[in-house]
Amino acid sequence: MERLDLLNNMVGLPEPGVRIRAVVLTHDESVEHTGLVLPPAAAGHITIKLDNGYNVSYPSEAVQEWTGLPANEAPPSGELRAPAEDATLPRVRLIHTGGTIASKVDYATGAVEAKFEPEEMLDAIPELASIARLDAKKIGNMFSDDIRPQHWNIIAEACAEAFADGCRGVVVAHGTDTLHISSAALSFAFAGRGTRPAGPIVMVGSQRSSDRGSSDATENLLAAVHWAAYGPEPVGEAGDAVTVVMHHTQSDGVMAVHSGLAIRKMHSSRRDAFHPVNAQPIATLTFEPDGFRTEHLPWYDAVRNKAAERPVAASPTLYEAGQRIAQFIAGPWLHAEQIEAVVSTGVQAVVFHGTGLGHLPIDDPQNDAPENALLWRVITRCVNRELPVVVVNQCIHGPVDMNVYSKGRKQQQMGVLGHGLNATPEAVVAKLHWMLSQNMDIKHMLTMNLCGEHRETLRE
Repeated sequence: MERLDLLNNMVGLPEPGVRIRAVVLTHDESVEHTGLVLPPAAAGHITIKLDNGYNVSYPSEAVQEWTGLPANEAPPSGELRAPAEDATLPRVRLIHTGGTIASKVDYATGAVEAKFEPEEMLDAIPELASIARLDAKKIGNMFSDDIRPQHWNIIAEACAEAFADGCRGVVVAHGTDTLHISSAALSFAFAGRGTRPAGPIVMVGSQRSSDRGSSDATENLLAAVHWAAYGPEPVGEAGDAVTVVMHHTQSDGVMAVHSGLAIRKMHSSRRDAFHPVNAQPIATLTFEPDGFRTEHLPWYDAVRNKAAERPVAASPTLYEAGQRIAQFIAGPWLHAEQIEAVVSTGVQAVVFHGTGLGHLPIDDPQNDAPENALLWRVITRCVNRELPVVVVNQCIHGPVDMNVYSKGRKQQQMGVLGHGLNATPEAVVAKLHWMLSQNMDIKHMLTMNLCGEHRETLRE
């Protein structure tokens, strides 16, 4: 046993990467912790990753004693336990992009990194073998905030390749921060031109990494693979070309299946971070002793039953990565010079996140806000240059309706587009980028329902 002299500080603390059992003094009692020493959260502190996955930090003088322990070791490379394959099960391909769902603790430093290999993910969750015949394809190990349109193309082509190889469905493991943007982008890639994917494309992530006791990774992945293997084939116009499967509530046991065109990440850390916008979930998946109980929401079955039959997309329509779309938030800090500066860089479209029903600060009724008049002029110049100017709703829920107030009617007369939009802002921008990439008539098609992004049934 190594002891720390509280007064004279004669014995130092362990280096990061050492697994210890430590006794620390809190404000009224001594407590014992077991875990991995991390780089300290602050100077003069010790930080320990507990065996349950959570981190604790204490001032170094609070440590009464500690002793080193054998390190926890990850399964040796090349010795993974491959579960036996059941030839009667449907084939599902896991496409690995990275993110928290593919993160684990680095046992050298205690840090959590996006480095879980596909084979390791399959080995860590042997229950997957009872749901489907799984194979994995790694196309990256990225946190989702680093994903760009060129990566959407790579993911889309990997999905098409999986279907060509005979897979019934595809699961895309993706970071949650931009998952709802990628799901919208893939939806248009496979269903924007009146087609549908050959089978379910399911995107899944986790809010908490696999090393944490509260991780949602396992349940999310099990449910996603189940939907890919047994969920209904997408019809394409029901917003189901791409779905997202995540926790339905904070608690375990029930997963939600969402339209990839109608969700948004609403919380930075909660397990039920994803919620539908102007919509409801497609279905719920409830864990039961003998598997999953699937319940479709009535609206989804109603839309599916009425949907026109669509051909399977021979290949996805891809995005031109070089397209530039500028986005601005309407409000007191929006100025004409900002727009002019950005437009001068050669953008292909401008999107404003409008207030209320989709309004912009372009009026000066009291002659005391010349900034607003300048905004009106610069937006008019953009329209006159045939640069698409689109308004989405920063309220998130509810439509863009520029017929209610005179402000909105004035914007329409200026040539500002967006009246009637009820899709998420992210889905609209992804659609705009996709249409620009396909050289489509944006003015005519922006508010058209191409694959379930603007269904009247989704309006509140």
